[in-house]
Amino acid sequence: MEESKNLAGGIVSTALKVITNPWGFYREMPKTGGYQGPIIFLIVMILIAAIINTIGAISHIGVSPMGAGMGAASALTGLIIAPVIGLIVSFVIAGILFVIWKLMGSPESFETAYRCAAYNSGIIPITSIIGFIPYIGSIVSIVWGFYLLIIASIEVHKIKSSLAWTVWGIIAALFIILSLSAQYAARKFAGELNMQPGGQMTEEQQKQMEESMKKMQEEMTKQTPQKQGTE
Repeated sequence: MEESKNLAGGIVSTALKVITNPWGFYREMPKTGGYQGPIIFLIVMILIAAIINTIGAISHIGVSPMGAGMGAASALTGLIIAPVIGLIVSFVIAGILFVIWKLMGSPESFETAYRCAAYNSGIIPITSIIGFIPYIGSIVSIVWGFYLLIIASIEVHKIKSSLAWTVWGIIAALFIILSLSAQYAARKFAGELNMQPGGQMTEEQQKQMEESMKKMQEEMTKQTPQKQGTE
């Protein structure tokens, strides 16, 4: 019981330090020590974010990454799958970051790169909430995440400040453009379908669709005898 309290307290204090004092956190972060600690921290952060996204999706708040209008079974499945997918993706992301940092001149190992990436997830419970705000939410989340990568580059990988700001700044700008374009396209598509934010049709829309279907069926029935007569 005491160990659980210590573990929970350690995760909370780590997340708070990543959020409130990222420069100090990455300056003091151990570069080695195994993967267990960072993985546990990452999974907890993903679970918290998944719960937030699930609540938002069920409540039809904004556009949730977990989907919209989901039932209890779908929500539970999402909560189970999210940490598994998140863990797999974290190693892929760490691999990409490791290559970029190496190209920038970092002497550090893959484990160090993974630690930087895993502890970056300390902000995702907050960015999950911010993410419900159209456009602004994604911009804030991307800028904040890349800001932490810049700090990690300078404090952990000992990369020049100017190089870190330039490289990650350019990549962040590209991510923002892609994110805004994707959101705009998704909202435009939803507008064309005239759908509600939850992805469900209104009763009036359902009636209109039913009437359209009936008219199509009537037209088809009228045209069938005429075709037979001509034959």
